[in-house]
Amino acid sequence: MNSSASYINLTQPFISGSRTAEVMKIIFEVLTMICFCVFLYYISLILHVFFTAPHVRDIGRYVLFAHMLINDTLYLTAAIILVMCSALWVYIPVPICYAIISLATATFRITPYNLAAMALERYAAICFPLRHVTLCTSQRSKCVIAAIWVMGLSPNIADVIILSSLGEKTFFSSNVKCSQDSLTLTLQQDAVRSVSTIISLILVGLILVFTYVRVMYVAKSLSSSSSSASKAVRTVILHAFQFLLCIMSLTSSFTETRFRDYISFLPIANFFFFTCLPRCLSPLVYGIRDGVLSKYIRQMHLAKPDGLNVQ
Repeated sequence: MNSSASYINLTQPFISGSRTAEVMKIIFEVLTMICFCVFLYYISLILHVFFTAPHVRDIGRYVLFAHMLINDTLYLTAAIILVMCSALWVYIPVPICYAIISLATATFRITPYNLAAMALERYAAICFPLRHVTLCTSQRSKCVIAAIWVMGLSPNIADVIILSSLGEKTFFSSNVKCSQDSLTLTLQQDAVRSVSTIISLILVGLILVFTYVRVMYVAKSLSSSSSSASKAVRTVILHAFQFLLCIMSLTSSFTETRFRDYISFLPIANFFFFTCLPRCLSPLVYGIRDGVLSKYIRQMHLAKPDGLNVQ
């Protein structure tokens, strides 16, 4: 199992097919770039609100959300760089390639961890409302983010140790067509990636199921007038849906290997639907659903030329 299958396969040469297939590939590439530009626009608005409004910045839920947006931006940037290098047949030095691949794999791995943390925050808000303020502080959210990055980078650290000890020294001074396959020289590397991916998926899946069941139980026990519990249920469902898309992106390596000879644009289509589009929709979905963020975004659109003060 490959934790970055959704973009790694994009760095392999596309099988040349009919003119229709080439047109479809170009269409998906253009759609990917359009989604990425829209994504950057909306996260710039949301992050502007986050960093300029102190009372927003001090809420743990928004700290986790801002981290998710920054992490997704890093991931999409690294993935698109790999796509462009592949399309232009660019060979780059191994250290630079390894840095880009490491960034992409780590941020890909961090996405479900962050979803689990956000689901647990909603669980605390609904199931422990009196302790939520002390449990989910901004400082604790930052500690959680630090722990998430440690877990996300651990397989990469293990990988570089294995590669440094077992790989040939001349390999690091060569140029390669950047992909994870180009940097995989031993079976131990595949084993580390597979084990870390399986453990991550099981852990995050259990957390999401647990939070959904508990929040649903509380929502049913409360009166129908309680909208916060119902909204929390919908939020956890959104987290679970995003997690499902992460799992589906992992299956792209199988579908592309099986059907690549028949559908040459399948890698870029998988990347668009299962990797790019879900992350591009995140700022739209969460920004619109959140009353505080949507209010500030509307104010920014209606603001006068002298700017908006959200202090």
